[in-house]
Amino acid sequence: MIRSLDGVGWDELAAAFTEAFSDYAVPMQMTPAALATMQVRRGYVASSSFGAWEGSRLVGFVLTCRDGARIYNSGTGVVPGRRRGGLARELVERVIAGAAGAPYVLEVLETNAKAIALYEAVGFVETRRFQCWTYAGEARPGAIATDPELEAFAAEADVELSWQNSLASIRRAPEPPIVLGDAHGIVVVFPANGDVPLLAVRRDARRRGHGRNLLAAAADAVGKPLRILNLDDRATGIAAFLDAAGATRTARQLEMVRRPGDGRTLARR
Repeated sequence: MIRSLDGVGWDELAAAFTEAFSDYAVPMQMTPAALATMQVRRGYVASSSFGAWEGSRLVGFVLTCRDGARIYNSGTGVVPGRRRGGLARELVERVIAGAAGAPYVLEVLETNAKAIALYEAVGFVETRRFQCWTYAGEARPGAIATDPELEAFAAEADVELSWQNSLASIRRAPEPPIVLGDAHGIVVVFPANGDVPLLAVRRDARRRGHGRNLLAAAADAVGKPLRILNLDDRATGIAAFLDAAGATRTARQLEMVRRPGDGRTLARR
């Protein structure tokens, strides 16, 4: 049975999520609290998300988020014993059918050929590629930013921020981030997982050590390795900066978008 996830709690979702991603290239062990924090930050809408049940067991899901006129796939998963039966496609098609023509955005690991083929089959096209990083280098204290102008600093980004790094996503987060910096630049970091959605230095202040100071301050503030996720490949300047700072490249992802009118006719059911 497939129905919306309206009324389904985070305990049930986290159990299914962890099982579905247990053999993923990047395994995810999700507590209910961690999954809730991730999804709320991304704009989760339960009524636009769908699950598949066998009896009382949730065996598949697609988590849907919304920001303005766009929707976002924040996770499609099917438990190992129920794969290869078309369930993932059916779940995604349920979202598309109810999307009212909204652009539909997702990310998928570059190496996940089966998932990419599924998304292409229902009309998604690649729009850009992302690199993910970790940083476990130098840590030293930095100043808390007072009244930071997030919009102004986000405008300094060389490319459009990814969905989960957007200002809307940062502001939706139930966990307040730490914002460090000064008039030259800022860094936003979430203390629970070390996620850095925004590191920006004004263009006229670059190559003066501000970026390294911000990175070190973020590492000191959270006391754990930092995660810099989904950095657009076209942002070659910050990629070179992270390499020079000793950050480690990890996973690579494709951003894919299905726009109104794109794609093949959905399967009739």
